[in-house]
Amino acid sequence: MPSAFQFQCHFVLIFLAASKGETRYLEVRDAGEDEPFLLLSDDLKRELSAGQIYRRSLRCIDMLSIEGQFTFTADQPQLNCATFFIGEPEELITIEYNFVNIDCQGGDFLKVFDGWILKGEKFPSSLDHPLTTSQRYVDFCETGNVQKSIKSSQNVAMIFFRIHQPGNGFTVTIKKNTNLFPCNVISQTPSGRFTMVVPHQHRNCSFSIIYPVVIKISDLTLGHVNGLFLNKPSSGCAGVGDFVELLGGAGLDPSKMFPLADLCHSFHGSAQMKIGCDNTVLRMVSSGKHINRVTFEYHQLDLQETEIRKENSIEEFCFPSI
Repeated sequence: MPSAFQFQCHFVLIFLAASKGETRYLEVRDAGEDEPFLLLSDDLKRELSAGQIYRRSLRCIDMLSIEGQFTFTADQPQLNCATFFIGEPEELITIEYNFVNIDCQGGDFLKVFDGWILKGEKFPSSLDHPLTTSQRYVDFCETGNVQKSIKSSQNVAMIFFRIHQPGNGFTVTIKKNTNLFPCNVISQTPSGRFTMVVPHQHRNCSFSIIYPVVIKISDLTLGHVNGLFLNKPSSGCAGVGDFVELLGGAGLDPSKMFPLADLCHSFHGSAQMKIGCDNTVLRMVSSGKHINRVTFEYHQLDLQETEIRKENSIEEFCFPSI
């Protein structure tokens, strides 16, 4: 049985698929335990090829991965609503207020959060974000028209809102900008390939995959001694300064996840790991003294792969949760 965290995230990802097109463009596969996803046809992309702005209404709980103009109008008191925004790994998200009609004095609010927060867990974690937690919130009722445009620090952002009076609401425009050096990323898909580069920056960067996966690191450059060195979590890479760690867990926040393995030195080759956790994170810790680079690919883990052991694989983790 999927965990509550997986169900919540898959629910959000279903909205991601739905947000890319009207429901008539969606074909429902088996929305059961093993395949809780919707397929998207390319009709919407063809319709938008002429350059027109995509517009639609927002749901109380919604998710968007496309640029456009989106409006929420309350048909009844809506007290616990959120919209999740996600882009490609190399994209930043800009949220612009076009129109806001809420009663701040009556208890309404409209807040942007720089990242995602789910059940009290944040991505990126507080350890890895350039802003403090309080700075990551932008409250319309406090700033008003002073700050109409808000840009995310990574490929995800969200808004929280509460509206008591039917007929009140807001309109926002979502735009995306290129991020030359993506740092913290949530993957939209259960499979892919990515290269993370941290160029002489003292920062930590996490790539989060909300699925059990097989992850294979094919290239790692950390700016110091060559050679593959895989440490057990008990020893870690303390004192190295620049390293990559693999984390697994059942929540969203990397700082609350279990360390599975550390990669402390550069190598060219292949290091593979099967991680059966609800969430898998590859996290690069950088001192700022080097240009650090890691290339990896990943795909969703199926039950048959748990029975197959391959060469150059690290110990397997979290399989009881599958």
